[in-house]
Amino acid sequence: MAITLDNRALVTIYGGSGFIGRHVVSAIAKTGARMRVAVRRPELAGHLQPLGGVGQINAVQANVRYPDSLLAAAQGADAVVNLVGILFPTGRQTFNAVQDEGARHVAEAAQATGAKALVHVSAIGASPDSQSVYARTKARGEAAVKAVFPDAVILRPSVVFGPEDDFFNRFAALARLAPVLPLIGGGRTRFEPVFVGDVAKAVLAGLTGKAKAGAPHELGGPEVLTLKQVMERVLAYTMRRRPLVPLPFWLAKLPAAFLQFLPTPPLTIDQVRLLQTDTVVSEGAKRSGRTLEGLGIEPVAVAAVVPGYLEQFRPRGQFSNYRPQP
Repeated sequence: MAITLDNRALVTIYGGSGFIGRHVVSAIAKTGARMRVAVRRPELAGHLQPLGGVGQINAVQANVRYPDSLLAAAQGADAVVNLVGILFPTGRQTFNAVQDEGARHVAEAAQATGAKALVHVSAIGASPDSQSVYARTKARGEAAVKAVFPDAVILRPSVVFGPEDDFFNRFAALARLAPVLPLIGGGRTRFEPVFVGDVAKAVLAGLTGKAKAGAPHELGGPEVLTLKQVMERVLAYTMRRRPLVPLPFWLAKLPAAFLQFLPTPPLTIDQVRLLQTDTVVSEGAKRSGRTLEGLGIEPVAVAAVVPGYLEQFRPRGQFSNYRPQP
C-alpha cells in the first residue's frame, strides 16, 4: 500500500531524531506532509523544528520497549517509518529489545491503528545465521515486521555516510590522535557506502509505493570500498599520514573485550564479528531492481560529500590547502 505525501498526510517516524532520521524528516517536510516524530527524549529533538514549517513537525515520547507508547504515537497516522536501531547495547536497550521485539512492536502499532504504509529500515548483512548479534536481531526484526504487516517495505542500507555519520567521522577522529591505524581483518572487508540523503529518498519511495513490499531493497552507493581503501580515503581527506597496520580478527577481539564496557565504546566484539562479512548489495537485488538505481535514484559518491565534512580533522581545519586526488 502507499500514501500521497501532501499537507493532508500524517507520518509517524520512530527514531526520527537520529542521524538518518533528521534527513528523512527533512525530505518528508519538503512534501508538505505533517510528521509525528516519536523518540525517547522529545526535549532533545528541537533540532528538527527548523526542517519544516510551523506546526509541521511534532516530537512525542515513545519507546520501542513499551508498546502502549508506540500505539499512542501511531494514532491517526497514514504511514509509519521505523528507523530505530543501536550499534551497541546499553542497559535495557539490548539488541533483542530494540531491533527484534521493538521492530515487532512498531509493526503491531501500525497495524492496530490502520496505517496504510510501513517502511522499516534494517541493514545489509541482516541474517539469522550471522555471528553478529546485531545482524541476527536485524534479521529477526525484519521477519517480525513482515509477519505482522505483510505490506511493509524493508530497506537495507550499507554503511551510511553523511556529515553526522559514525563511520568516516570516527576513523578521521582516530587518525587525528592515533600514531597508527589498525586494519581489522587485514582491511579486506568490503563496504558500499550510501549517502544518507539517498536513504531518505528511498524512504519516500517506500511511503509512496514506488518501492514495493516483498524482498528487501538493498541500498548501496556507486562504488565498493575495502576497509583499507576507506582508511586511505580518510587519510587523504584529512591530509594526514599514518601507517596502516593489519590486525587479525582474533587479535582485534582482545582490546574490544575491554573497550565494549566504555559508555560509548569505539569497538566491541560484536562489531569485530560484523566486520567478518562484506556489506555490499547482492547480485540478486541488482537483477531484480531492488536497489537505489532501481528506484530511479542516482547514488551520490563518497568523494562528492565526505571531504567537505572531514575538513575539521585536517591539521589546519578549513584553512588547509586540500587538493582532491586525480
